[in-house]
Amino acid sequence: RILKLDILGHDVPSIIKMLEDLTGTNATKIPLDDKDTMSLFTSTKKLDCDLNQINCTVGSLGIPEFGTKFVRQMLIDTQPTTFAELVRISGLSHGTDVWINNAQELVRNKVAELKDVISTRDDIMNYLILMDLKPKLAFKIMENVRKGKGLNDEQIEAMKEKNVPSWYIDSCNKIKYMFPKAHATAYVSAAWRIAWFKINRAIEYYATFFSIKCFSFDLEAMELGYDKIKEKLGELRLKKFGLTVKEQDLISTLEVALEMTARGYEFGSVDLN
Repeated sequence: RILKLDILGHDVPSIIKMLEDLTGTNATKIPLDDKDTMSLFTSTKKLDCDLNQINCTVGSLGIPEFGTKFVRQMLIDTQPTTFAELVRISGLSHGTDVWINNAQELVRNKVAELKDVISTRDDIMNYLILMDLKPKLAFKIMENVRKGKGLNDEQIEAMKEKNVPSWYIDSCNKIKYMFPKAHATAYVSAAWRIAWFKINRAIEYYATFFSIKCFSFDLEAMELGYDKIKEKLGELRLKKFGLTVKEQDLISTLEVALEMTARGYEFGSVDLN
């Protein structure tokens, strides 16, 4: 048994607490095999809206760890269908040279599937033991790879002797840093629960998102609704280069605002009372 305590100063526990308070739902009771929630990571169907206007074909906008453009592209590339695959994606997205210039090419070129590529450090040791390498050697290889030290000649020879594929050996040598699986699982568990609220308790989800996760706002555009938000997003995107940090934050805010208004909700004006 592995017990992992996430006692970091991050937003996710605050988001879940606010959602529980607003909805009266115990987040720990949310099932981690809900099909509708899973679908959010590959389509916007359950949100009943079309986000093609902003080149977004998945419903994970605003979901911690899965809402950035980088991870959304990973979801499009891999089309995950299980919780376990989301854990793999979380590992891939947090490592250095684990996805970009590595597993991404293997998946796109159909050399290996998502379930086969190296995504977390634990994958390496477990796989090598499965391939009949001695546990101590498997552990040593995992430690070298996760720290970005690569493989030495002796380790490569031992892997070849046990018929470890050459693409796997090459992949190990490219990695600079890797996430532990327990950490990835903790992130995905929290993200999944928030995704459930996004589908089933939408207005409370958006209230929470704009209260906790946003630092830049364009209240005029948001109040005027979908068309104005889309127009403002277009203006920001035309700049491409030279965006300030505030403008980059505003893009993230407006993307979720566009989604919210596309789902039929709207922003009220500021009311001091």
